[in-house]
Amino acid sequence: MKFRTRAIHVGNARDAQSGAVVPPIHVASTFVQPAAGQWGQFDYSRSGNPTRANLEQTLASLEGGTRALAFASGMAATHCATMLLEAGQHIVAGTDIYGGTYRLLHKIVNRAGIRVTLANSQDLAALEAAITPETRLLWIESPGNPLMSITDIAACAELARRRRILLAVDNTFASPVLTRPLELGAQIVMHSATKYLGGHSDVLGGALVVADQELYDRLYFIQNATGGVLGPFDSFLVSRGLKTLELRVVEQCRTAQRLAEFLQTDARVRRVLYPGLPAHPGHEIAARQMHGGFGAMLSFELEGDFEKTRRVVGATRLFQLAVSLGAVESLIEQPAAMSHASYDPAARAAHGISDGLIRLSVGLEDFDDLRDDLHQALDA
Repeated sequence: MKFRTRAIHVGNARDAQSGAVVPPIHVASTFVQPAAGQWGQFDYSRSGNPTRANLEQTLASLEGGTRALAFASGMAATHCATMLLEAGQHIVAGTDIYGGTYRLLHKIVNRAGIRVTLANSQDLAALEAAITPETRLLWIESPGNPLMSITDIAACAELARRRRILLAVDNTFASPVLTRPLELGAQIVMHSATKYLGGHSDVLGGALVVADQELYDRLYFIQNATGGVLGPFDSFLVSRGLKTLELRVVEQCRTAQRLAEFLQTDARVRRVLYPGLPAHPGHEIAARQMHGGFGAMLSFELEGDFEKTRRVVGATRLFQLAVSLGAVESLIEQPAAMSHASYDPAARAAHGISDGLIRLSVGLEDFDDLRDDLHQALDA
């Protein structure tokens, strides 16, 4: 079945008892067992829940994986992946990554004696130079957050294979509609399900998807032991969001492309960061590994200081000033003060996150209305 059909039908079998076309939400925290020491498919909702299992089946199908795990948040999913490592081991991550991931790696994971090195994931030589004999995990994002950098996932997968380390890809920005990293050789795909998978700013969740059963078993053991699972109501909401995922993402990409082209011609804008623009340094790679569009996230820089940028992001009427992304409504934010405020100022400067940077999450509103909103905000 095609992607859109699987999003609707895989993991969404009609209820055998009632014939309901939407599976019921199972809120039970515990399940009766056939006998002492004999275990049914479900026993305790932290270990497994029918509603969560349905969602995980859909996610595995859409990402081209074997198994999936649904978590209480994207950060819980990311943390689970890092817990595959032991004290003394090492993670290499890209420089263009979500601020919450940066904070987790540098202020939580490092407490467990795991070293972290950031390297430019667009430069394979720099990435390989950062790998040591203790490295066990390579973590990348493409497109990157917030600079929209494009990393060659297949090339990173080959590097990881050669150095015998795991490659994990945060696929939140692209979603499986546009990019499926497992098909490019990655071992782990992470999603903040809060974003495009849910798609309506009404659910918090995360996911890991893998192709290898043994790796799934290791991750499942960590998830079950630590307990950061997605609840049944949130699992239902993400499952519902997945049914319209392709329709939403493709349309949002179209509008984002037009907005990027508009901003590129505006004299008030210093530069536009969007992989759909031919001038973007990662455009050719993006065209090769993204299908159906170049994403609905874009960033641009103003000629001006922190306060000028803050006035612009506060002046929009349709673009709502908020963190998060990937939903039906358009959002705007200033990374230096919001999504990437967890970076120290020197680290933000070192990684190219300027005070004049603005990040947009393009929703499903009409292009003309969004363009006019940005125009009047830039006048501010």
